[in-house]
Amino acid sequence: MIRVALVDDQALVRAGFGMVIDSQADMTVVLEASDGAAALEALRRTPADVVLMDVQMPGVDGIAATRQLLAEQETGGTGPESVPKVLVLTTFDTDEYLLAAISAGASGFLLKDAQPEDLLAAIRTVHAGDAVIAPRSTRRLLTHVAGTAAMPTPSAPVGHAVVPDLVDPLTPRETEVLRAIAVGMTNGEIAADFHLSLATVKTHVGRVLTKTGSRDRVQVVLFAFRTGMIGIDDILTLHR
Repeated sequence: MIRVALVDDQALVRAGFGMVIDSQADMTVVLEASDGAAALEALRRTPADVVLMDVQMPGVDGIAATRQLLAEQETGGTGPESVPKVLVLTTFDTDEYLLAAISAGASGFLLKDAQPEDLLAAIRTVHAGDAVIAPRSTRRLLTHVAGTAAMPTPSAPVGHAVVPDLVDPLTPRETEVLRAIAVGMTNGEIAADFHLSLATVKTHVGRVLTKTGSRDRVQVVLFAFRTGMIGIDDILTLHR
């Protein structure tokens, strides 16, 4: 059962989301809060797997609450499996909110006008350890990174750049899996393409996340792009 926390300053929004979520057999709403501070206090008492976090709220906003929540969980000595995934919801599709949400550690960014089935799919996706970004926001995120990232040198063309030194270097297979994640391949597609079992792929994906210090697949995409392992055209063609 996926335990969901609803954090939004509008009672009607929480009620609507709650009805949709509680209609599902595999998820339930375990707590509600009307602002970031109340959410942080409630989450210290009531565990949740996924937090639906509004951005604009009085007092502690959703971005600040996300950053503080994940910092508290990670410094509290709890394992990764006990750290809730945050899915940021907003009415405003702006670069500022998108980039702030991802940098704060959110696993997803979704607009409030999303269809109910898209919301439910997003909850299941982030709970499974993947990431979700509203489709029309993906291009802007990567384009912004393109404007700020250091591009590979001529001796290291895009798509073939050397992976930066890591404390625990990637193996050749892990490097292949990282590039596959970066271009949007699912675990099943990676397994079929590389002739591996799904369990083996999941192991490789977990090691890639750990070695690159990535919270989820969005962070892996940004890592691969910033290091020149993949080019923006390779990524963006999947989101047109």
